[in-house]
Amino acid sequence: MKFRHLGHSGLMVSEIAYGNWLTEDTVEPCVHAALDAGITTFDTADAYAETRAEEALGQALRGVRRDSVEILTKIYWPTGPGPNDRGLSRKHIMRSIDGSLRRLGTDYVDLYQAHRYDYATPLEETLRAFDDLVRSGKVLYVGVSDWTADQLADALRIADDLGLDRIVSNQPQYNMLRRVIEPEILPLCAKEGIGQLVYQPMAQGVLAGRYSPGQAPPAEARREFVDRLLTDDVLTRVERLRPIAGDLGLTMAQLAIAWVLRGLEISAAIVGGSRPEQVRDSAAASGVTLGDDVLGAIDEILDDVVERVADGPFSPLTRA
Repeated sequence: MKFRHLGHSGLMVSEIAYGNWLTEDTVEPCVHAALDAGITTFDTADAYAETRAEEALGQALRGVRRDSVEILTKIYWPTGPGPNDRGLSRKHIMRSIDGSLRRLGTDYVDLYQAHRYDYATPLEETLRAFDDLVRSGKVLYVGVSDWTADQLADALRIADDLGLDRIVSNQPQYNMLRRVIEPEILPLCAKEGIGQLVYQPMAQGVLAGRYSPGQAPPAEARREFVDRLLTDDVLTRVERLRPIAGDLGLTMAQLAIAWVLRGLEISAAIVGGSRPEQVRDSAAASGVTLGDDVLGAIDEILDDVVERVADGPFSPLTRA
């Protein structure tokens, strides 16, 4: 397993991270498979499975030396019925961190992330609360997920003006088929030292070759995906990537992960998996280098079906 800095911070993370949103009995075997493969970075969120995913991850990591792993979690989405059980207000942040620490079975998290941008809370309020958590020792670093370039720039300016702890990471959706962060977000983050913790590097299985053109996807997949990813045009083009992966001795999933990790601004690719063998397969993508000829061939195959402009705002304009 290779390791990279989280942005310009001193924190090192495994370039393959394991993301947990599950609560089933499969979590512990998958976490242990991740550890055996050298993965040390584990990502979750308080809202996943109505807080139970944090509990499952905490239980799976019980007995593991705390300093040997990096535990990442997130806050924003509702975790209760009340009006203050959501968003990025000081009240919600201060209450939620204690719940996350209790469920995860630790006295600090390595990275605490704003899961979306909160239009209903002044940004200064959120950043001051995050800074207080860093100063208290409950949080070592702060980051965000799916913020726009303008939102990131505003947060950096406020932090610099007020002497607050700076954002060190952004967690965006990024893969061969969705590249909306490339025009503005990646250049800004590279300039400002913000690392990317990429989620859905396999486009929820599409780039792993899980779905075939001409065949109706299962009902659960139709609920999970936007329609454009399950069209015959997209799936046919993805199928044309299979010989490229085969020539390199890679699985389709490994090719997709290696493509994401080609950029130095990417700190880690977050992978999931409900079976240990899936985790081991993903972890084997660490250290794989793709040549310019391979990258060019991928671009030529996928060109017309790549999403380059976001089809809507990253964050809801009102709290859920």
